Amino acid sequence: MNPLVFVTLLTASLHAADSLDTFIMEQRPSLIQLYEHLHAHPELSFHEEKTSARMAEEIRKTGFEVTEKVGGFGVVAVLKNGPGRTVLVRTDLDGLPVREIGSVPYASKTTTKDDAGNEVSVMHACGHDMHMTCWIGAARALAASKDQWKGTLVFIAQPAEERGMGALAMIKDGLFQRFPKPDVCLALHCDSSLATGTVGFTSGPATASTDTVDIVVKGIGGHGAMPNMTKDPIVLASQIVLALQTIDSRELHPVEPVVVTVGKFNGGTKHNIIPDKVELGLTVRTTSPEAREQVLDAIKRICRGLGIAAGLPENLLPEISLVGPGTPTVNNDPALTTRVTQVWADAFGKNSIVEHKPTMAGEDFSRYTMTPEKIPVFLAWLGTVAPEKIEQAKASGTILPSLHSPFYRPEPAPSITFGIKAMTLAVMNELKRD
Repeated sequence: MNPLVFVTLLTASLHAADSLDTFIMEQRPSLIQLYEHLHAHPELSFHEEKTSARMAEEIRKTGFEVTEKVGGFGVVAVLKNGPGRTVLVRTDLDGLPVREIGSVPYASKTTTKDDAGNEVSVMHACGHDMHMTCWIGAARALAASKDQWKGTLVFIAQPAEERGMGALAMIKDGLFQRFPKPDVCLALHCDSSLATGTVGFTSGPATASTDTVDIVVKGIGGHGAMPNMTKDPIVLASQIVLALQTIDSRELHPVEPVVVTVGKFNGGTKHNIIPDKVELGLTVRTTSPEAREQVLDAIKRICRGLGIAAGLPENLLPEISLVGPGTPTVNNDPALTTRVTQVWADAFGKNSIVEHKPTMAGEDFSRYTMTPEKIPVFLAWLGTVAPEKIEQAKASGTILPSLHSPFYRPEPAPSITFGIKAMTLAVMNELKRD
C-alpha cells in the first residue's frame, strides 16, 4: 500500500473514533499478528537482518522517512510535523540464544549458528518482540493524530541490546549528527513481575552498569591419579569462584548493590585427566563508578593471589580480560520521569503506576544520555503478566518466569494495548511542551 494512503486511512480512523483507545483496539488484531510473527522468528544480536527489514517496512507505511543499516541493522525513522520539540523513541531488535519451552502456536522453533559457530536455539526471552510491536503501534497512533501535536519524531530500532553494544554502534554511526537531535529519549521494557495494565518507573539510577569478564585459569595437566605431579586448574578455579563471592559480602559497604556471577565454568576432557586450563565467564553488576573499579580490581587481586598460593609461576597466573564496552547505569532524568508518570497517572489512575526498585539488570539505553549532548532519558517497565497468574503464584509460593527464561512470554493483547497508549501519551505530552 502507498504510505500516504495508509496514513490517510489511519487519520480517518482515529478521527472517526475520536479516541486513542478505540484506535488502538482497531489496530490491535494486526499488531497481535505482527507480535506473533516477531516472536516466532527471532534473530541474534548483530544478525537482525529480517527483523530490522520488517520494522523498516512497517514504520515506512505510516509516513516516516526511514534509513536502514545504521550501526549495523539499526533503523532510524523520522516524521516531521512542523516546528517544535524532537522526541526519540527506541525499541530493540535482538533475541537470545534460549530454547523456548511452551505450547503456544507462535512459539519460536528457530535455530541458527552463533558467532562461535555453535548451533543454538533463539527466542525473544526478554520481550523485545513486545517492544517492537508497541513501537510500531505508537508510530501508527502518532502518525494518525498529527493535528494534535507539532514537532519531530525519531523512532529508532536498535540492534544488539543483549550484547550491550547496539546503542554505541548507532551513536558512532552518526545517530545524533545525521538525524534530528532529540530533546528527550523514551523507551519501554517488559517486566516479568508486573501485571498487565501497570507500568513501573524509577527516578534516577534505574539499572546497573554491567561488565563481562573472562578468566583463563592455567595449570599443569597430568594423570588424575597423580595430582601431586600437576597444578590442578579445576581446583584453583573452584577456589576463585568461591572467593569472588566475598567481594560483595566482605569488601564493599553492606548496602552497596553488587553482583558477581560466574555463569560459565569450562574445563577438562576426561574423568581421569587433570587439564591445563579452565575458562570462567563472569557478569559483574554495580551501580557506581567507584564500586565498579573496586570490584574489577578485587577480581584481579583474588585471581592473582590464589594463583600464587597454588604455586604457579608468573607465566601461569590467571589471565583476566574485559569483554566489550559493557553498559553504564541508566539514569532516568527526574524531571522527565515526573512529567511522564504524571501523564500516566492522569490517564490510567495512580494505582497503575508502580514505583520500581532499581534492577541489577543492564541496559545500553544508558548510552543515549552519555553523549556530549547529555540528552535526558526515561526507561519504564511495562507490565506483561496476567494478574491472575501473579495471584496464583503468590498463593502457591511459586516463582514467575523471569526475563531470559525459556518460559517467559508476555500476555499479548493487554500488553500491546497498554504499551501503545502509554508511549503515545508520553510522546504527545513531550511534544506539546513549550
